[in-house]
Amino acid sequence: MTVSAIPSDNGTAMTIKITGRFDFSSHQEFRQIYENASPDIKVYTIDMAEATYLDSSALGMLLLLRDHAGGDNSDIRIKNCNEDVRKILTISNFGQLFRIE
Repeated sequence: MTVSAIPSDNGTAMTIKITGRFDFSSHQEFRQIYENASPDIKVYTIDMAEATYLDSSALGMLLLLRDHAGGDNSDIRIKNCNEDVRKILTISNFGQLFRIE
């Protein structure tokens, strides 16, 4: 499992790329990325193109990111989900909380 961050050129957005299994083993790495990010970041994009698995702890991590980013006022996009990951997000009603692209 690898988590990497790619800030935008203007410093107001960040893409967090998930590779492999997104589970509890990546909790600390994922949290450090957004907690150490610039306070100027207004848009977070979670790129799941290379994520192979997502469990309940990953759902919790996404909710913690949402709280950190402003809760109901946050702008978090989850994109490039494979069929299995999208199904988990749909069953969990995450489409109500995040923009799933």
